[in-house]
Amino acid sequence: MADVYHETVYFTGHVQGVGFRYAALQIAKEFEVAGFACNLPDGRVQLEAEGRASEVAAFIVGVEERMHGFVRKTERSSSTRAPQFSGFTIK
Repeated sequence: MADVYHETVYFTGHVQGVGFRYAALQIAKEFEVAGFACNLPDGRVQLEAEGRASEVAAFIVGVEERMHGFVRKTERSSSTRAPQFSGFTIK
């Protein structure tokens, strides 16, 4: 199977307890992406997304725009790898 574009994104700010992961799940339905969103013990939200680079980028921008009042910092890293996810989930 062909490799896909992948991003790991960490959102810092008031991002837990505000529906962040649910919003990410709803936004993911608008794009051809797979992955997950999960709360981390340090208060951040981790988002993993894979698919075509343009779809992943647009998805992340959509999350940032929807949750802009809660996000103080966004850290992104990207790579190309074999697909690891099927659909988008909340962990």
